[in-house]
Amino acid sequence: MITLDLPNHALGVVCVGAHPDDIEIGCGGALLELNASRSLTGTWLILSGTGQRADEAVSAAERFLPGADVRLSGLRDGHLPAAWEATKEALDALASEVHPDLIFAPRTDDSHQDHRLLGHLVTTAWRDTLVLHYEIPKWDGDLRPVTHYVPVSPEMARRKVELLDKSYSSQVGRDWWDEETFLGLMRLRGIECRSRYAEGFLVKKAVLGLAREARSIGQPMT
Repeated sequence: MITLDLPNHALGVVCVGAHPDDIEIGCGGALLELNASRSLTGTWLILSGTGQRADEAVSAAERFLPGADVRLSGLRDGHLPAAWEATKEALDALASEVHPDLIFAPRTDDSHQDHRLLGHLVTTAWRDTLVLHYEIPKWDGDLRPVTHYVPVSPEMARRKVELLDKSYSSQVGRDWWDEETFLGLMRLRGIECRSRYAEGFLVKKAVLGLAREARSIGQPMT
């Protein structure tokens, strides 16, 4: 297994979610780790959610990445494909304004139609940015292999769960929402990359830089 390191300088990230809590479930651990290791600025774009759900999304973003800029589109949950034009316009508008180093977005093969649409459209809005497609555990049972891992320390893994519960009180009573779900998936991805916990991501396209100064980013994992 090869370890590839992101640059140590300040990073800008864009996090795209179909629904409130998608981002924090899918990449909350990675965001906590990144923010602890370097200067990080973030922009959240959440396509659906109103009322309490929208309020929860704003508070969650502030907890996971203080100072994050949160954009809410307020489209109808579960019907983003029917709002294709509005979804595309929201992504294009943000892409014209924000040029991040890294993007977190849903997978293109996710079983939820809202997630799938965003996964496909993100790469048409930002064509030259690394996109890490995150996974979300769900009833549909659509977990699939990943290509990249972000190790998450035990402290940060438990912090992620703590912040999820604090931020999304409306979801705490759901039968799938609990510590075992979130830690269990991170534990399985951790096994796959020799870490206690990790989050898994799919990268659909990436360019490997071979410039002399870039050769040191890869090293074998022992």
